[in-house]
Amino acid sequence: MDLTFIIVVFAIGFIGSFLSGMLGVGGSIIKYPMLLYIPPLFGLVAFTAHEVSGISAVQVLFASLAGVWAYRKGGYLNKQLIIYMGGAILLGSLLGSYGSSYLSEQAVNVVYGILAVIAAVMMYVPKKPVDDIPLNEVTFNKPIAAILALIVGIASGIVGAAGGFLLVPIMLTVLHIPTRMTIATSLAVTFISSIGGSVGKLVTGQVAYWPAIIMIAASLLAAPLGAKAGKNMDTKVLQVILAFLIAGTAVKIWFDILV
Repeated sequence: MDLTFIIVVFAIGFIGSFLSGMLGVGGSIIKYPMLLYIPPLFGLVAFTAHEVSGISAVQVLFASLAGVWAYRKGGYLNKQLIIYMGGAILLGSLLGSYGSSYLSEQAVNVVYGILAVIAAVMMYVPKKPVDDIPLNEVTFNKPIAAILALIVGIASGIVGAAGGFLLVPIMLTVLHIPTRMTIATSLAVTFISSIGGSVGKLVTGQVAYWPAIIMIAASLLAAPLGAKAGKNMDTKVLQVILAFLIAGTAVKIWFDILV
């Protein structure tokens, strides 16, 4: 490792983790393409898709935990939603991350691209106005929450993304959870998912340790700062930013897959 490598990887981790804390995602929706495409621009050796998914899985574990810690006060964490979706997504991520070792790099990128397109479409679906509902009166369909979390866990385990970028549109559009509660709770569920994803990637030897350590350091600094920024932003602005980032990433991934 040289200084350029450390600075580039740290910057990628910092930017992704700041957005993670602000928007309630694990950050892989941003860091996955950044890790794939940015290092070669600085003359560094490109990471493989398997290395990127492994680094992302471990780093998201720490980014989401730091974000949850920042949201621990204020009643934003829905414990029932965390239990139902967290348990299901943990099982799915274990299965997906273990199975990913049998897929080609192209297949991993295709899965990621499909997830990004689904998430982007869901962010533009009209949503019920639920942000004015008192947080202690929020309800949701428990079986649907668990089933969708299981599916997200399997798919996200494959790409090491923890599923936060899919959990947010599901909570907003399907389960009708208020925006700030969605952001905080999705970080908690993402943390649980990343446990299974990290274990699967470590066991199958898909983690490059030094880049992962650099990314983790960036996460612990940036995620709480992002969470603080998110608390002070208008909820509609937060949704627009997330939709834009997901859509842009989907376009970029598919452009590189098809061209």
